[in-house]
Parts: sequence; structure tokens; C-alpha cells
Amino acid sequence: MRTEKEMFDLIIGTAQADERIRAVYMNGSRTNPNVPKDIFQDYDIVYVVTENKPFYEDKNWIDVFGERLYMQCPDELDKSVGRDVDFDKCYGWLIQLADGNRIDLHVEPTWNCHVTDDKLCRILLDKDGVLPKIPDPTDEDYRVKKPSAAEFYSACNNFWWCMNNVAKGLWREEVPYVLGMINEWVRPDLVKILSWHIGFETDFSVSVGKSAKYMYKWLEPSVWQRFLATYSGADIPEIWRSVYMMCDLVDEFAPKIAEKLCTEYDYQMAKNSRMWLEAVQKLPPDTQLKNAQKIKQKL
Repeated sequence: MRTEKEMFDLIIGTAQADERIRAVYMNGSRTNPNVPKDIFQDYDIVYVVTENKPFYEDKNWIDVFGERLYMQCPDELDKSVGRDVDFDKCYGWLIQLADGNRIDLHVEPTWNCHVTDDKLCRILLDKDGVLPKIPDPTDEDYRVKKPSAAEFYSACNNFWWCMNNVAKGLWREEVPYVLGMINEWVRPDLVKILSWHIGFETDFSVSVGKSAKYMYKWLEPSVWQRFLATYSGADIPEIWRSVYMMCDLVDEFAPKIAEKLCTEYDYQMAKNSRMWLEAVQKLPPDTQLKNAQKIKQKL
């Protein structure tokens, strides 16, 4: 694998040798001082060029970066399925190189440069001074934001309401539906609640990373392990255990957040939602509609 220095020499050297490329900037994890460095960090590079068309019409120029294992051209894919894209404004190649490095490369014309859109940008080269002066990279745009009372209520309400769908899906043994409901609708609210807890503990000065991958840095180890336990396989009893673990975490941390926001946590909805879960879990699989009053009786 080529070293970081070798890759930067190649990226900048390619730009210096090509008159069509007027500037280079980088964004992503390599500009974030709070992200641990490792061998799998991408090189997120933008070439600011005089015109995009020559670059996307003749793609052989990217051979300079070395042997490719495989590649994706996301703008081409978007266009192929009917999405509105304009190659002349932005065009990209996501390239996995054979030596292990990955470069996510984009070209933008000088008249449509987005270097100020992301505070994690760092200018690597500017031949003509076409780029504005920008401050040192910071992840502040990605940090946990203090919620409003309405945002907090919405997250809690959605979490407990969606347990209705989780319960019936588990009773029906519709595992793909249940896991989709959990991971697409329920888990995001759990992550919000734990992230807000971290936010209050750190004065909202940190980012928990994509998919909350860095929450372990600020949660108690036991809480982090409980959060990991909310991820399950396809075994239905295992899913039930993970669902109750999610409920426990929300019931533990949401009231603390409510107190700090000077708002209310809906204990009654949480209690009733959990009671419904427990009742449905105990309901025999062959229960017919006429016997469904058993659920009400259990409540």
C-alpha cells in the first residue's frame, strides 16, 4: 500500500501537471482532527477545473492513480435511473485501488466550487487564488445538536409508537419487516436520545460519528455494551431481548434529557407501549380476532 505521503504527492502532482486543474481541496475523515487515523481512510479529493466535460468524457486520465480493483460512478448511476443530475456541475469517481488505497474523486468547475459548504475542507493547492480563504477544518457541523422540546417529544413518541409495529411483526414472525422497522424507524430515535445524553455531558462539543460509531467514547462501558446488545440476528427470542433492551435504554436516559430540557417525558405512553409489547409476546400464535380481547385483559 502506498503511504499517505505518496498518495498526496500523486494527487497534488497530477493537479500541478494538468493545466485544466486549477485547484485541489480535500474533505472527509482525513481532514477531521478528531478521527483516528487508519489504513482504510478514503482520500476525499475535489479537483477544481476549468471545465468538467473533458474529464468525464475521457475517463482514461484516472489511470494515473494506479491499478483499480473496481469503481463506481455515482452520477452515472443516478442518471441511469432517471435522477436529475448535471455532470457539468459535479462529477465523481469512487475508486478502490489494488494497493488498498481508496480515492473518492470529484471534479467541479471553478464557477461551481463548493469548498465553503463543508467546514471539514482543507485546500491542498490553488494555482490562481480562485478559492476563498477558509478556516482550519472542524467537525462542528457534525456535532450533536441540542434538541428542542418538540424534537425530544417527537423522538420519544415515535420510538414508543413504532413498538406497536415491532410487536405485531414479531407475533406474525415477519422477521425482515421487524428488523426493517427496528433499524429504519426505532433505532434512529434511540441513537438520538443517547446522543443527546452525550451532548449534555460534553456541552454539545463532540460528534458521535456516522451511525453513532463513536458513541463508545462517551458512554459508560456498560451502557455501550447494552447498546450493542440492541443489535440482533434473525432469531425471534433474540429480537425480543434486543427490543426490551432498547426500551430500557430509552426509559433510563430520556427522563434525564427531559429534565435538562425543562420539559416532560411521557411516562404513560412508555408504560402502555411496553405493556402492549409484553402482552403481544405472550399471545398464542393461533389467536383469532374474536379472542384478541385477551390482550386487553392482560393490560
